Amino acid sequence: MNSISTVSENNSLFLKSKGIKPSYQRLKIYSFLVEHKIHPTVDIIYKNLCSEIPTLSKTTVYNTLNLFIEKKLVQKLIIEETETRYDINTSMHGHFKCEKCGEVCDIFLDDDILLSKKLQGFKINETHIYFKGLCQKCSTKA
Repeated sequence: MNSISTVSENNSLFLKSKGIKPSYQRLKIYSFLVEHKIHPTVDIIYKNLCSEIPTLSKTTVYNTLNLFIEKKLVQKLIIEETETRYDINTSMHGHFKCEKCGEVCDIFLDDDILLSKKLQGFKINETHIYFKGLCQKCSTKA
């Protein structure tokens, strides 16, 4: 068995373990998220997969991502009101969005910041930490 089919089989087993029927489209969308940690939008996922899956629709991408969110495989990022992105990394971390090139990258924070004494006694259901500015590439070009 080659490495591509091994990865596909592993992804299929993983989705099954989370109670998700691993259809071809779901497997491809999940694999795209795993292989391209770029915090893609639905459009980015659709444009990258539609040539390989001619029957793919944006509705299928939306529905699949919503299922992945429900099963806690993916988190939704809304850094700006006009754009929704998706992150395969569901661990506690923040994000930085470059205002010039639009790239979004993960920012890992010290646990001290996240476990502040000022938050003791609170029940936190969601945490969103976003930074905006110029990434290193764009700031050196400026």
